[in-house]
Amino acid sequence: MTREVDVLVAGGGPVGAVLAASLEGSGLDVALVDPVEPASGRLRPIALSHGSRLVLESVGAFAGLDATPIETIHVSQAGGFGRTAMRREELDVPALGYVVDLSALAAHLAPRAAGARVRGRVLRWEGGADRATATLGTASGEERWSARLVVLADGGGHAGAGVSQKDYGQTAIAATVATEAAPRGVAWERFTPQGPLALLPFADRYALVWTVAASAAGRILALDEPAFLRALAEAFGGRLGRFLAAGPRTSYPLVLRFQREPFAAPRVVLVGNAAQTLHPVAGQGLNLGLRDAAELAALIRATPRGEIGTPAFASRVAAGRTSDRYATIGLTDSLVRVFSNSNPALAVARGLGLVALDLAPPVRRFFARRMIFGARALP
Repeated sequence: MTREVDVLVAGGGPVGAVLAASLEGSGLDVALVDPVEPASGRLRPIALSHGSRLVLESVGAFAGLDATPIETIHVSQAGGFGRTAMRREELDVPALGYVVDLSALAAHLAPRAAGARVRGRVLRWEGGADRATATLGTASGEERWSARLVVLADGGGHAGAGVSQKDYGQTAIAATVATEAAPRGVAWERFTPQGPLALLPFADRYALVWTVAASAAGRILALDEPAFLRALAEAFGGRLGRFLAAGPRTSYPLVLRFQREPFAAPRVVLVGNAAQTLHPVAGQGLNLGLRDAAELAALIRATPRGEIGTPAFASRVAAGRTSDRYATIGLTDSLVRVFSNSNPALAVARGLGLVALDLAPPVRRFFARRMIFGARALP
């Protein structure tokens, strides 16, 4: 037997859950395929922009979320001059962004898409002119499903001819850290020769995302806590006083990976990390994925049922998302290339750029809006 739905969403993380929740009440038959119940896992702080807050509010999923606001973002470079600060008051928003735990966000979103949730995993899929098909692995065995549109929101495992990939030769080390001084609501982005070092306010600590050369990651991860804190202080500087404690450390390699086209096959569209995996600089990855979900949901709701997934629908999806995707990919990649090196000439250019940004409020506001709302720089 083949089960038929209008939209089948593979992946119950924040991007897939927001998409499914956004289609609640649309009159469409939607299935959200997720292999496990949302549960608390290891602590993984992530940054949500104010734009992502608006997306979550649209599905009733921001109120009650444990989120630490970012009111100011301080940007500087190690070993060079120049700094700038972006503040919420300049954009007239309650906060530039928020830091939340990823598993807490997933658990908070789960009830909003509960009616569409199917326990299982998409094992295989195939596009088609009239409908796409997917084979699900469930507790009772394999099931065949058919949909007008299959949405892959289950991560970056969909290799194909349309995939571009770049290995940055860097590793991100993530942890929570406590410091002597902790200005409320201030996030710090410090560019070092090995890559950006971010400290994001998270409850009474900071969430650390420290980019290092892949060749140095093993040595840093192996340090005992006092030696790790000393190495971190040397890389960051003394703006926050002494680093007092660090939680468990995790690491992951940094690559740029993206599908050049949003559709992997006829009637099979990619969103979130299935469509693009970005460097964590400027914290754009999940925010871009949530914009993918919100705009796709809006287009689905505005399209007559019989036209969902058609070539004309696919063209509208591509037209709506291409500029935001490619602009965000290009921005994060450029920041990595320009700021992750020790070239003296580039250090001077970086410093001058930061000074100019600090002295030009309209340009700084536009850049901040770009980080918050995407390529259109509009709410």
